[in-house]
Amino acid sequence: MSNPKRYTITSALPYTNGPVHIGQLAGAYVPADIYVRYLRMRYGADNVVYICGSDEHGAAITMKGIKEGVSPQQIVDKYNAIIKESFEKFGISFDIYHRTSSQLHHETAAEFFSDLYKKGAFIEKETEQYYDLEQEQFLADRYIKGTCPNCQNENAYGDQCEKCGTSLDPTELINPKSTITGSTPELRKTKQLFLSLDTMQPWLEDWIIQGNGRPEKWKRNVLGACKSWLTMGLQPRSMTRDLKWGIPVPVEGYEGKVLYVWFDAPIGYISATKQWAKDKGVDWKPYWQDKEGTKLVHFLGKDNIVFHCITFPAILKSHGDYVIPRNVPANEFMNMEGDKMSTSRNWTVWLHEYLEEFPGKQDVLRYVLTANMPETKDSEFTWKDFQQRNNSELAKGLGNFVNRVVVLTHKYYDGVVPSGTAGEMENELLSSVSKDLERITNHLENYEFRMALTAMMDVMRSGDKYLAETEPWKLIKTDAERTATVMNTALQVVGHLSILMKAFLPFSADKLQGILNIDQSEWKLEADTSLLPVGHKINAAEMLFTMMDDEHIAPQLAKLDAIRREKEATAAAALAAGAAASVAVSETIEKEYVPLKDQINYEDFAKLDIRVGTILSAAKVPKADKLLEIQIDLGFEQRTVVSGIAEHYAAEEIVGQQVCVLANLAPRKLRGIVSNGMILMADNGDGLSFLSPATLTGNGEVIS
Repeated sequence: MSNPKRYTITSALPYTNGPVHIGQLAGAYVPADIYVRYLRMRYGADNVVYICGSDEHGAAITMKGIKEGVSPQQIVDKYNAIIKESFEKFGISFDIYHRTSSQLHHETAAEFFSDLYKKGAFIEKETEQYYDLEQEQFLADRYIKGTCPNCQNENAYGDQCEKCGTSLDPTELINPKSTITGSTPELRKTKQLFLSLDTMQPWLEDWIIQGNGRPEKWKRNVLGACKSWLTMGLQPRSMTRDLKWGIPVPVEGYEGKVLYVWFDAPIGYISATKQWAKDKGVDWKPYWQDKEGTKLVHFLGKDNIVFHCITFPAILKSHGDYVIPRNVPANEFMNMEGDKMSTSRNWTVWLHEYLEEFPGKQDVLRYVLTANMPETKDSEFTWKDFQQRNNSELAKGLGNFVNRVVVLTHKYYDGVVPSGTAGEMENELLSSVSKDLERITNHLENYEFRMALTAMMDVMRSGDKYLAETEPWKLIKTDAERTATVMNTALQVVGHLSILMKAFLPFSADKLQGILNIDQSEWKLEADTSLLPVGHKINAAEMLFTMMDDEHIAPQLAKLDAIRREKEATAAAALAAGAAASVAVSETIEKEYVPLKDQINYEDFAKLDIRVGTILSAAKVPKADKLLEIQIDLGFEQRTVVSGIAEHYAAEEIVGQQVCVLANLAPRKLRGIVSNGMILMADNGDGLSFLSPATLTGNGEVIS
């Protein structure tokens, strides 16, 4: 399928238990919007549908309702309104923004599940789960609180301790309690329907790893994450839950259960397309069922890779009637001001707040997020970089170039495009612009948005360099004819920029085309010298971008500084409490320390190459109670390390942990797996703790 008839593009459905922040924008929405705007201009808007909507089911939303004393429906209504309005004001150009709480979605998801059930895609398994006797219902993980076995926090949830960050299983909690009634729950057996992912593994490996039937190249980070999961071995995954908020399981004997949110949510892409097609009066099926003519692309962050590359394709393949994604260009995470983004600590930039505090500056944020987009590795947002890019690249660069051309055209020709005869310099400039147009197009087709933006700015730089070399403000005094040629050529470059900017900076593009008095949306593959014909009248100049002083970002930095100080105060209090506890213990217990090993020379130590890395995935090694097979990103490469920490950490809880790795340790085979390195740990006698950098550090950095 080299030339698809149509494009179905999705962005991950935002979960409606909170607003949207810039990390999500950089991961799933800005890149998709750039791509979709480009597709519409090049292939026609009627051939593209861009789908998104609110993900409105799951235990977390019910818990949010309990905390706020309102119903789940009130929670999703509140945040759906905030998110939808934020996207609209920011210019994310969805064809439809739907909701998984809609009746059409419930019907679509239930029908899809029934079809898979009839095809034998599920197996029934019995599991044990906590049950609230007073409420007479099974409890999801977030409905259970107890004492964390790791840090003794008495308010840890059944899936995670929010104090120390440890991932938990509800059965690990000490003194578990129901968050609904406060009573002590009991373990009861319950049956669930599981998708047989294990039987789908051969096809998934062939499709993802070998690339058979997958015509496009996938990003390395996406393939790495998929390979880690496939290497661990896929297991059946439960597609039903014992909850009340959600889509009822449409199978006899499963009354009182709902569909797993990660089965329900991706079907939301399909139900949203159905609603869009109904509103538009077209058939929805070609956009999901024409396997030869439709290109399906999912945009998302790396935390959703497994669901969109493994689980959802397995669901679609099991059904048999649907297209599978041609590409999943997932991005990594965007950090902020030297730390990971944290919505619980308010360590992020909320989109709705940005729109209120920086009115009219949607394109500045779009530009900065694109320039720093975490396409292959984690990136970082800082307010100083935001300010610097606005001032130097947008205001002084792009905006100033456009303004000079428009102002000079009005000064010399009363705003009328002059005629001119192109010479060698003009032909070289137009040739350079044509090459940049080709570069931009190729980058966009390959989901390389940072490089596409750079190439767009190169068009501006070429035009600016041309103006500086020809100096029309001086030339007008000696050679009026040559000056007309220069200004005509410069105007054509500005015209091309107004089209290119529609993909990246849509608000500024519309403003610029208003200044140029044109309405051009056709994507150009080579420089067109007649975008602004001779005699065409342009409007007066307006500044596209304005300078940003320190005062503009000072409130944002102050807000973050307050959050940082609060975090440091909390950490200091915890450290003091820990020190006091340590003193108390030392007064009653005489600790025995492991004897020091023999002395070594500095030369011996210098042989050790210790690097910072981030754990991408982990899995228990079969028939080895103590071993975990761990995939680690060292920046320059990914490594497999087998570590004997399975008795201290569950595999899922260490994903994302930064660690120190002895990287030049000779490879060693453990239980048939080659281990390339060793993770450094501290042993306090009761357990093991990771040795990690005190602050977020780049993968591959040397420990010395």
